[in-house]
Amino acid sequence: MFLITHKKKLTQSVSMFKVKAPFIVKHAKPGQFVMLRIEQNGERIPLTIAESNHEDETITLIVQSAGATTKRLLELNTGDSIQDLAGPLGKPSKVTGLKRVCVVGGGVGCAIAYPIAKALRQEHTIVHTIIGFRNKELVFLEDEFKAVSNHMYLVTDNGSAGRKGFVTDILKELLLKGETYDEVIAIGPLIMMKMVSEMTKPYHIKTIVSMNPIMVDGTGMCGGCRVSVDHEMKFACVDGPEFDGHLVDFDEAIQRNKMYQEFEHEQYNDACKQK
Repeated sequence: MFLITHKKKLTQSVSMFKVKAPFIVKHAKPGQFVMLRIEQNGERIPLTIAESNHEDETITLIVQSAGATTKRLLELNTGDSIQDLAGPLGKPSKVTGLKRVCVVGGGVGCAIAYPIAKALRQEHTIVHTIIGFRNKELVFLEDEFKAVSNHMYLVTDNGSAGRKGFVTDILKELLLKGETYDEVIAIGPLIMMKMVSEMTKPYHIKTIVSMNPIMVDGTGMCGGCRVSVDHEMKFACVDGPEFDGHLVDFDEAIQRNKMYQEFEHEQYNDACKQK
């Protein structure tokens, strides 16, 4: 069992958990994730390690209510325990040897983007960050991104916080102004990562995306997290989760992500009824 030592509500649908996990803390690096199971017969879900604290031996998980399991997880509080945490899993982000990087985060993808931006800054990299949300009520980690960025840009779809627009609007402006980057790192909804990758391709800027397909075991055995990269089949859990955005077949990934939407919707509604 893994003890929740602290819980903080970030928005109406997003909470941050600190969980005691000494072994995971010892080995975790930015970009890696854990497979979590709340209870003995529960569903396994992947969650990115937002932060590792060696002093109190905790990992930080940022969770958005998106399905039945995340809804149940958000109902837990400080002092409760989680049945299983397996990790760290996946390949860590490359954060060395880069001089200028633009990190683009969309929605809950900002929870994944933040530790990468922080690690890059610790390597004395010049970091520009662009974070986007649907509206002001959904914004989180704004101050944290400011603290690790040379320049930080906040946008919302309706303009209720930061600038009105999308993350791609800011990125387009920066590129047209002549900003150059060793890499652009985009993390968020598939369509957002696709648009960022298409935007950077003519500029020949290497673009890294973090894929978030359905995962069952996180070890490459189930095959549920298949993604096509440069016409080859890869598993996001062991070959990724980060890939070259210019080589990912986003249309296939988007189609695959729709396969379980109806089932997930039914499970979420059942979880709401049981409350």
